[in-house]
Amino acid sequence: MKKNLITFLLFIPTVSYSAEGWQLGFNEAATSVMKDTVSLHNHIILPIITVICIFVLLLLIYCVFKFRESKNPKASNISHNTFLEIAWTLIPCLILISIAIPSFKLLYKQDTIPKSDVTIKAIGYQWYWGFEYPDEKIAFESNIVEEKDLKPGQPRLLTTDNVVVLPVNKVVKVLVTSNDVLHAFAIPSFGINREAVPGRVNETWFKVEKEGTYYGDCYELCGPRHAFMPIVVKIVSQKEYNEWVKQAKKKFAMYPANNMIAKYVNENK
Repeated sequence: MKKNLITFLLFIPTVSYSAEGWQLGFNEAATSVMKDTVSLHNHIILPIITVICIFVLLLLIYCVFKFRESKNPKASNISHNTFLEIAWTLIPCLILISIAIPSFKLLYKQDTIPKSDVTIKAIGYQWYWGFEYPDEKIAFESNIVEEKDLKPGQPRLLTTDNVVVLPVNKVVKVLVTSNDVLHAFAIPSFGINREAVPGRVNETWFKVEKEGTYYGDCYELCGPRHAFMPIVVKIVSQKEYNEWVKQAKKKFAMYPANNMIAKYVNENK
């Protein structure tokens, strides 16, 4: 029990869907945005926070021993120190500016969507995701695979019956919305997290540099099955993607009468 508690506490600062024992870092970055995010954390924010924490700790230790009652039975009458007050106002301002400048650059990079090669639409439902490829006339729903139905090697709580397939090294624009309540479309390895709001379409993008399977989830508390609506994105070569599109057009045609997303689209035109 004690070991499990320690492990849980150590996992608090990490967001990783392929975690290993005692892992403390982020997911492996698959996009330039996530690489920049990790770099900002590791090379700027974390060192600054570490220095501040050590400084505050040493200051507290110094004050405890320097001004303990046995050594200072009479309380000090000093009311203020102008130099110190200016210093502890200006120094935090400079620290915040040093963090803000690279942070704003990264935020602008995340929000500036380049010309897209592929566009998909992600629709949040209680409690699963619907996906559309408007240019290819493809639409399908993606539901979690229950633990009893998992195949060997499939991760628990992260496997879906249908996966999003996309080409590597292509700019993908994602239109994010919701059919009912607030959801959030997030994939840590891509460095994306967008709110899915009913009646509104938000945008995000990514360009994955490495083939593989990546996992995400809903990051907005949306009801009792909030933790059971994962996102699975499979990144493949352009050739494999073209082959998948051919098969998907037959399997996931957007407009059959029994397609739930098609009904929603037609009803809300």
